[in-house]
Amino acid sequence: MKGIVLNRSLPGQLEEWNFDSFSIKENQVKIQIKAAALNHRDEWCRQGLYPNLKDGVILGSDGSGIVSELGSNVKHLALGQKVIVNPALNWGDNQKAQAKDFQIIGMPNHGTLAEELVVDSDRIYPRPDHLTWEEAAALPLAGLTAYRALCYQGQVKSGEKVLITGFGGGVAQFATQFALALGAEVYVSSSSAYKIEKAISLGVKAGFNYQNADWTEEANSKVGGFDLMIDGAAGDPLNDLIKVASPGARIVFYGATRGNPGKLEARKIFWNQLKIMGSTMGSDQDFEEMLDLVNRDKIKPIVDQVFSFDQAVQAFDKMKAGDQMGKIVLRP
Repeated sequence: MKGIVLNRSLPGQLEEWNFDSFSIKENQVKIQIKAAALNHRDEWCRQGLYPNLKDGVILGSDGSGIVSELGSNVKHLALGQKVIVNPALNWGDNQKAQAKDFQIIGMPNHGTLAEELVVDSDRIYPRPDHLTWEEAAALPLAGLTAYRALCYQGQVKSGEKVLITGFGGGVAQFATQFALALGAEVYVSSSSAYKIEKAISLGVKAGFNYQNADWTEEANSKVGGFDLMIDGAAGDPLNDLIKVASPGARIVFYGATRGNPGKLEARKIFWNQLKIMGSTMGSDQDFEEMLDLVNRDKIKPIVDQVFSFDQAVQAFDKMKAGDQMGKIVLRP
């Protein structure tokens, strides 16, 4: 059984290993992986920027495949069933926040960049029928993160003006698609004119290049303020979001790729009654509701490019460069 593992002693930090086929416990299933998608956490692992790193661990959190073996206590799944993987482990019973022992498949435990995955059966859900293997593999982690930020934390409502920052990445892509499906008036920001054009082709009203010094003035002139903003960057640009917020707006951020802001416009926050919230991945309830929305509206993830396992370094390098439009997928 082949798997792509972290090996920080190599120039590319990745290596394809041969494993013996994994055994399963009574409450587990074995999945024959058909496709697996990359997330930024995979590249952060390669760069040594993620906690609890261990060489020899199979990377990857997203996957789709076929049930090839069932534990003796597993009754709700069938051999040969087409499935996807919920990569969130140990969320706990509190819908408000994850438990202290929360983990994500793919580090420090083996992940989906392999020919096989063994996982507890409650992490497995039927693959949406309208999705290909590659599209299904692209959905779970980013889709779950986007859904929780937009729907649970952001409480998006039909007709609201919503800004999704950094369109082109997986979470921003799904947040955009979900917001459109739920009837919001959606806008995006990006540094790429091509990505903004792609967003408009999906039904987005307009896009703003956040590298332009006057983008906030342009946005306020065109839109008059946003009711909800979904952001994965934080850092000093968080103050730009405060500038384009309508009174009483919500700002939800699910990442901090730009780090912490050097300062925060506190007076604008309290005077305009703004709410700033954090969000990360999601609960099992969020995952099930996200799947319901995807199935109901036949939402199809945008797949940027599909690589084979022997092209893993190339796939990770593309993720690192950040020029993808949609998800990067690998097939065994």
